[in-house]
Amino acid sequence: MTFTETGLQGAYVIHPTRIADHRGYFARAFCQNEFGALGLRSDVAQMNVAFNPKTGTLRGMHFQEAPHAEAKLVRCTRGALFDVIVDLRPGSPTLGRWFGAELSAENGVQLYAPEGFAHGYQTLMPDSEICYLTSASYAPAAARGVRFDDPVFGIAWPLPVSAISDADRQWPDFRP
Repeated sequence: MTFTETGLQGAYVIHPTRIADHRGYFARAFCQNEFGALGLRSDVAQMNVAFNPKTGTLRGMHFQEAPHAEAKLVRCTRGALFDVIVDLRPGSPTLGRWFGAELSAENGVQLYAPEGFAHGYQTLMPDSEICYLTSASYAPAAARGVRFDDPVFGIAWPLPVSAISDADRQWPDFRP
């Protein structure tokens, strides 16, 4: 695996190394030792999957408050999506900054977000599926979010939003 810093402290783009032959390829998508060597959370409490039939579907921007804050390792297992993280950590030198990357089943790229980041994505193809590991289990009382179109962040979503939940549309503006 190759870990590339995103410019947001503690967040990485991860490229699994594919070993290919006539059968296809093999790659490690997660290695506790490699994550631990970089000081990244390597404990897994939950694995989540979401399927989105429509291009332009937007989910986010979600996070959990402490003590249920979670690190996430995100990958696209079908189709393609634009994955976005925003640093919400008080006192962080990258507070309020966002990073986005195209994740697809074809490119195999993954995104790691440490605790204290909001996460969301927009589908770039129909029938896209996302799979992600979290370091904490879902705690409904700790679930929070910020608006996907908050001008404080200025996230440049690649497509018009074709589908979004009422809850995601109504998250509050960010207040540092």
